[in-house]
Amino acid sequence: MRHWLLKSEPAVFGFNDLVRVGREPWNGVRNYQARNFLREMRAGDLCLFYHSGARPTGVAGVARVAREAYPDDLQFGLGGPYFDPKSTPEAPRWSMVDVEPVLAFPGVVTLETLRTLPEWQDSPLTRKGTRLSVLPVTPEQFLAALEAAGLSPEDLESD
Repeated sequence: MRHWLLKSEPAVFGFNDLVRVGREPWNGVRNYQARNFLREMRAGDLCLFYHSGARPTGVAGVARVAREAYPDDLQFGLGGPYFDPKSTPEAPRWSMVDVEPVLAFPGVVTLETLRTLPEWQDSPLTRKGTRLSVLPVTPEQFLAALEAAGLSPEDLESD
């Protein structure tokens, strides 16, 4: 199993929204590196759900990949914000995965907190200027984020 970080603005779609709907496609990613990370995800992989564009920014919970990468339907929506005229159903450029909620954090583990954790020192997330909405996370980083939230891996199993 691998671990990931997925960024979303809570005003658009936050962790509480994922809990409410139960399962959601992670679509609209239009960066090739982030798209490639989506294509590497496997069902059962765990994801830190990160609220960006919020005050404070940080990890709000854990999600699980429920469906592996498949063509992002938004790329075919003529006139839509994620439409890609060079993408066709026969040769789609963009992918999405489905995610489902696992566990809400008792409070957001802020970016400032993550920056203080030794496990996160080499993460692109904690460096200025990183804009990717999908990032790989090491098992150590994942565990450190759980611990910063006052949780343990056993809390994930109560699901």
